[in-house]
Amino acid sequence: MNDIKLALLGSEGAGKSAVLVRFLTRRFIGEYASNANSLYHKRLSIDGRQLNLEVFDPCSQSSEARCILEEPVDWADGFVVVYNISDRTSFINAKNILRQIREARMDNCKGDMEVPVCLVGNKQDLCHARQVREEEARCLAQENRCHFQEVSAAESYQDIANLFTQLIRQVMEHLKYRADRRRYSGSKSMAKLINNVFGKRRKSV
Repeated sequence: MNDIKLALLGSEGAGKSAVLVRFLTRRFIGEYASNANSLYHKRLSIDGRQLNLEVFDPCSQSSEARCILEEPVDWADGFVVVYNISDRTSFINAKNILRQIREARMDNCKGDMEVPVCLVGNKQDLCHARQVREEEARCLAQENRCHFQEVSAAESYQDIANLFTQLIRQVMEHLKYRADRRRYSGSKSMAKLINNVFGKRRKSV
């Protein structure tokens, strides 16, 4: 059974916890603020594969809270970054979070920047109060090479289920690629070692 670790990041009021609970339980919980970090577990099946999903939902991040990102960036296999389409400040914070993920991955993961990320514009039902254009968010996602989707945690379970399913598929592909790359690197190292050992033996005969 595969283990998949996701981190959910975003500003207070973006509705990131509501998005997550909607995915995990199909229920809409409304708004609440938490000062504590939460770790959720769920078993699910995607494409016939049984998965253990863990989702880390830390307390909301401000643009200055770089230290809060260190733990999830090191721990997670993929990220969901949530902003509120009717709150431009939350979008600016999401932009900073994406930058911090990119920089942390470059520093800690030897340039492994292709970690799957989904930028989510929540509260699509508040489009009459929109402060962030969909095209602007789509461009930001393209710049950061990540998936983008607008959803409404209040109105639609299916859209949220689809974005998590797509992200989990990307994570599985990414983990397989990294495992194959490690095996290939290990095989090359072993071949070099064998060649060195037997090459020295041939020279000494």
